[in-house]
Amino acid sequence: MEEQRDEKLWQIAKRRADFQDSLIGFVVITCICWAIWYFTAGRDGFNNGTPWPLWVMLGLGIGLVMKFIRAYKTDKDTLVEKEYEKLKNQNR
Repeated sequence: MEEQRDEKLWQIAKRRADFQDSLIGFVVITCICWAIWYFTAGRDGFNNGTPWPLWVMLGLGIGLVMKFIRAYKTDKDTLVEKEYEKLKNQNR
């Protein structure tokens, strides 16, 4: 017998799994970029200005933060339900 799954919980689980995959990707890509930078120009230190992997980390980091917020900090359905209850109580 197959267990019924709660669709709301399923969506939350999918968002969290997506964030975790993105976090792993962020770490791997960041390590690769820093390794490339180090072996091509980084051995001289920071004499040439800002290392370019910082820009990659900034771009990927913005997306990662947005996914984190969506996965762990907000639940749109819950926010909508709270707002609905608040409006419903105001009309009484």
